[in-house]
Amino acid sequence: MNYKIKKISGDASFREFYRVKKNNKTSIIIFATKEKFKNLILYSLINKILNKNKILSPKLIKNYYKDNMIEISDLGDISFFEYIKNKKNKLSAYKKLIEIILKLQKIQLKKFYYFKKKKIRFKKFSINYLHKESDLFFDWYLKFFLKKKNISKIKKVLRHELNNIYKKLYFKNNYFTHRDFHASNIMIYNKKMSLIDSQDAIIGNPLYDVASLIDDVRIKLPINLQENIFNYYISKSKFSSKDHFYLKNDFDILSVQRNLKILGIFVRLFKRDKKSYYLKYLPYTWILIERRMKNPIFKKLNLLFKKYLPLKKLKRLQKI
Repeated sequence: MNYKIKKISGDASFREFYRVKKNNKTSIIIFATKEKFKNLILYSLINKILNKNKILSPKLIKNYYKDNMIEISDLGDISFFEYIKNKKNKLSAYKKLIEIILKLQKIQLKKFYYFKKKKIRFKKFSINYLHKESDLFFDWYLKFFLKKKNISKIKKVLRHELNNIYKKLYFKNNYFTHRDFHASNIMIYNKKMSLIDSQDAIIGNPLYDVASLIDDVRIKLPINLQENIFNYYISKSKFSSKDHFYLKNDFDILSVQRNLKILGIFVRLFKRDKKSYYLKYLPYTWILIERRMKNPIFKKLNLLFKKYLPLKKLKRLQKI
């Protein structure tokens, strides 16, 4: 049997991806030596759940777990990130993604799953999870740009206020959440939108994936388009009108939380993994954080930022 193997560009993780061509058919090999269970077994299970719920995702072809690999179906190489660039009616395209998020939120997970002789239970998002993610901002971004000895004090003060804000999240963690729902993780395959990179899925807040999509640091959307996408989600979701205020609050909180995490991750990719590509997204990430922090719920956090971390100074320092 004739076949060809070609390494393809990966993501921000330690995984490696290869496209295999056999008899004019292609598949993808994912190779992972770190976090094997999550990146191979759990990923395969989640894709199975998604496909069962009519959300197009890669299908497992063969499990080579002992060799640190799995083979999955090939959903092509056109991401939504590339697709949306030349799309005139962007709102129409984003509406389709909101429909996928709504499908995700309807998934009813079992208490346990058994997959490849592994007992699996999906974790729930919690305040501890939120802190674990936003702590990356303090532990990587601030340490790199400020180089101060008093970062521990700044972290303690700001973390305390973030904790107060996280406690104000209104909606319970009862919804299937992709957790990395952004333009590069949606592929266009046979004119349909498909979902990849789902291994971090969790049971979480319904606004998390919505914030990931609308406040995606990789795509600069006009404010009115962001608002229209959010309003479409509200109109299609089954939340009551009295919940609309809390929907916006939770959206703003989770957008700020997620983008603080992203600042830390992108600096970590640069410092630890020698990947400088993501640094170009830092300025727009700050724009999104500032935009959402106009919500009165961030009043005290804004004052603390002004006192300890003037944004103008941070933006000036991040020019590498």
